[in-house]
Order: sequence, then structure tokens, then C-alpha cells
Amino acid sequence: MTSTEDKNTDVHAATAATDGEAKHAAAEDIARQHQTYDSAEDETQGDDFAGEIARLEAEKADLTDRLVRTVAEMENLRRRTERDVADARRYAVTKFAGDMLTVGDNLRRALEALPADTRSAADEGLKALLDGVEMTARELDRTLAKHGIQVIAAEGERFDPNRHQAMFEIPNADVPNGTVMQVMQAGYTIGDRVLRAAMVGVSRGGPKADAAGGAKDQSAAAQS
Repeated sequence: MTSTEDKNTDVHAATAATDGEAKHAAAEDIARQHQTYDSAEDETQGDDFAGEIARLEAEKADLTDRLVRTVAEMENLRRRTERDVADARRYAVTKFAGDMLTVGDNLRRALEALPADTRSAADEGLKALLDGVEMTARELDRTLAKHGIQVIAAEGERFDPNRHQAMFEIPNADVPNGTVMQVMQAGYTIGDRVLRAAMVGVSRGGPKADAAGGAKDQSAAAQS
């Protein structure tokens, strides 16, 4: 081999080496570009996933809140319905009961209209009639009580405008002021409602009653 051929061989070898290095560098550059693109794509997808997760969590929280509210509303509705049904049952007889109170009043007036001495001197027929009226009045009271209709406590109690109707005043310096001293007509409640207020006479001029039960206690002490 001549010197010229040796030089050509060296040139070809150098060129080949240079081409190989260039191709290798280009391949590495392409790989780096792909890696950068993949990393950017992964980061973008990660952001998308994070946003979707946040959206789903917010939607879940909203649905949970709505569910809790709906359950609470349904529970309140159930309680209101039960209360309305119970009230309807309890107070369905209100008007009828009010009419029956008038019947009871008339029975008691009939008994009170006959003086005690006249009753004791009455013949057996009249006594039997009076006994029958008394039994009827008692049975009426028991029937009313069975349906939740109770007599309002009045005599000796402190006057309560929600349960008592003052018809007149009775001057009395010994009895605490505002004490019910006389009942003209009994009052009644049905459940927790006043069916009819008691018609009463109330004391005036006595010491002031300090407590709700003071009037009754002091009145009893004064009478003893």
C-alpha cells in the first residue's frame, strides 16, 4: 500500500468515526427530546388526574351534605306527622267533649237545686231518682277522664288567667291576694289544652302571694 492509499484510508476512517459520533449524538438528542416530551406529558396527565380527583371529592362532599340534609328533613317530617296524628286523635273529641260538659253542668245544677234537708226528707222514689242523677254525673266524669279530659284545679289555687276566668272578687284580708276562693263552674283540660276555663271568685285585699303554690298553702293555714 502506498502512502496515498494510507492517507485515504485514514481519511475514510476519520470520516466514519465522525459520522458515527454524529449519529450517536443525534440519537441521544432524539432520546432526550422523547424523554422530555414524555415527562411533560406525564406531568400534564398528573395535573389532569389531580383536578379530576378534586372535582370528584367536591362532588362527593356536596352529595353527602345533600343526603344528610334530606335524612334530617325526612326525620323532621316523620316527627311532625306523628305529632299531628297524635294531636288529631287526642283533640278529635274536643267539640263533643265541650257539649258533654254542658250535660254534666245541668246534672250538677239539678242536684244542687234540691236542698240537703229536702233530699233527706224525700220519699224513696225521689231519693232513687237523685241517686241515679248522681251516678250519671260520676259516670260522665269518668268517661271524660278516660279520654284525657281532666278537671282544672281551682279552689285554693293561685289565680291563673290561662286556666281560670275571674267572675268576681271577694274581699278578704287574711287570704293571699289573687287566691281562688270560690268555683262557680268547673274548668277542664283536654291533653295540654284548656277545654274550658274555670269560672271563679278571687280574693282581694290580702297579703301578696310570692310563689305559685304560696296562695294555696297560706289560704289553708289561714282557714285552720
